[in-house]
Amino acid sequence: MKRLRYFLSMVFFLFAFAALAQTGVQSGKVERIKVYGKSLEGNLAGDSPERDVSVYLPAGYDQNPSRRYPVVFFLHGFSDSDAKVFGFEPHWMNMRDVLDEAFSKRAAREMIVVTPNAYTRFVGSMYSASATTGNWEEFIARDLVEYIDAHYRTIARPEGRGLSGHSMGGYGALRIGQKFPDVFSAIYLLSPCCLSPGPFGGRENVNPERIAQVKTFDDLNKADFFTKITFASAAAWSPNPQKPPFYLDMPFENGQEGLLISAKWSANQPLATLDQYIFNIKKLEGVAFDAGNEDKAIAASIKKLHESLTGYGVEHFYEEYVGDHLNRVAERIGTTMLPFFDKTLSFEP
Repeated sequence: MKRLRYFLSMVFFLFAFAALAQTGVQSGKVERIKVYGKSLEGNLAGDSPERDVSVYLPAGYDQNPSRRYPVVFFLHGFSDSDAKVFGFEPHWMNMRDVLDEAFSKRAAREMIVVTPNAYTRFVGSMYSASATTGNWEEFIARDLVEYIDAHYRTIARPEGRGLSGHSMGGYGALRIGQKFPDVFSAIYLLSPCCLSPGPFGGRENVNPERIAQVKTFDDLNKADFFTKITFASAAAWSPNPQKPPFYLDMPFENGQEGLLISAKWSANQPLATLDQYIFNIKKLEGVAFDAGNEDKAIAASIKKLHESLTGYGVEHFYEEYVGDHLNRVAERIGTTMLPFFDKTLSFEP
């Protein structure tokens, strides 16, 4: 009986080894931690300044205890969270699987990947600086970066840090990256939203009557997607400490006040502010962005970004591929975004 058990155990081991050799996928690990953001203290929405953060450590991290790694900070989209992105909750992608496969196939050298939870009472922070939602720019660029450098074996220099994101996160990556070239050296935007000024921040699907019906956060939780993102944008770009319970202004009023609020929104759209930050953008080692051709409004906006950067002589990567806002993003992370950071980030301690 002992020989039989030994034989069966050896057969199981050999099959397992063969399967591993066939797939060649080595698994990293994801730590879900808490990071306190001093920059988020006192926000009028009442969101906790202590944020969940998912940290992906590649397979080699524990195997090579003296090695240091570059870090890619990945910002999730509106209505998402770090838990969804990394598979702790059901979602349309699992970042851990994407990273494991890419690093195992040597599509890029191993990196640490960090995603903070920017899901707020408004369903998303817009990664902006606002009295209503808190200073998310400083939280990402200062509080979070300092914590990760202090607790993990990182290459703690701008050359060792990349900033990326999808949709709202792509917007945040450009917004923050162009303001903090002393922190991040390269940015990659996946289907970035909110780049272009326009009616109601470029959201023609917004219904002002539905907006007016939202009186409480319970009402907001039941609202449609475009109503929610309009409230999130207003909280981020036109805060008003004198207007509880949401502490914001909407750009729907008639007359001069409405024009002023619309101007505040436009002042937060990167295509409107690009000229002001072009000298910072030129300091970056790499700039890249893409979108699916079926994601028409966003594809049009990144084409305009491409034209503007080209006019300023800024070297960058731009691609419009066959796809929509979601269906190929996971693939693009593994085949395009990670190789971009492999080329632009420093892997030397």
